[in-house]
Amino acid sequence: MTDANHTEPLVTVTRTGGRVDLCLNRPAQFNALSDELLDALEQALVAIGHDATVRCVVLSGAGKAFCAGHDLRQMHATPTLDYYRRLFAKCTVVMEAITRLPVPVIARVHGIATAAGCQLVASCDLAIASHSARFAVSGINVGLFCSTPAVALSRNVATKRAFEMLATGRFIDAATAADWGLVNDAVPDDQLDDRVGALVREIEAKSPAALRYGKALFYAQQELTRSDAYRLAAEVMAQNMMEDDAMEGIGAFLDKRPPKFKS
Repeated sequence: MTDANHTEPLVTVTRTGGRVDLCLNRPAQFNALSDELLDALEQALVAIGHDATVRCVVLSGAGKAFCAGHDLRQMHATPTLDYYRRLFAKCTVVMEAITRLPVPVIARVHGIATAAGCQLVASCDLAIASHSARFAVSGINVGLFCSTPAVALSRNVATKRAFEMLATGRFIDAATAADWGLVNDAVPDDQLDDRVGALVREIEAKSPAALRYGKALFYAQQELTRSDAYRLAAEVMAQNMMEDDAMEGIGAFLDKRPPKFKS
């Protein structure tokens, strides 16, 4: 999918074994999330969700930035309540599609990740940032509280840290983002791809079935009381134990040999 001012695909898709790389491809606009880019990203995520051979997804941005958030020029040009409701609903669908994907999604972050771009990082299951990356939920600087980014941000970062970012719009650096829990790790710029690749390989070595069960349970239990979360988790573990991979993994451990999980 393209937009009127962009003839190349808005999301490029690259497959390497079980790894799929999704790259936001509006570099001249710092990968701002236009309507068209959101549509393209949703379509790519839906396709991945139907492909049982995918093991891991890496989300990145082309050019100098990861993602600068919503396309403010497009938003300014369509000043109707109906449009804004549809826009933010569409963005929510994309963010939740990442969470519902049955495989881990890793954000590979360089440059800036601001507003909905920061939300995108927070919505991914894992995130690795280069030392030069910077993060902000900066809508407040233009008179707009980043309410939808706040949902994902506040599920990654402690309450007072999250509200400080939302109320001030200040940038934090990659080291701070790692310390606050927004990303898993901050690495030198020239080591970003190596660190992401190492994480992908770790994931690919695990049981696909176990990761499917685990990711779905991880997010579902967060919305439940502790007792209900334990009941759900116990049922999920029981179902997981019925998978061939679980029997193979435990048998391999007992036999002191590497497991041979189904691909």
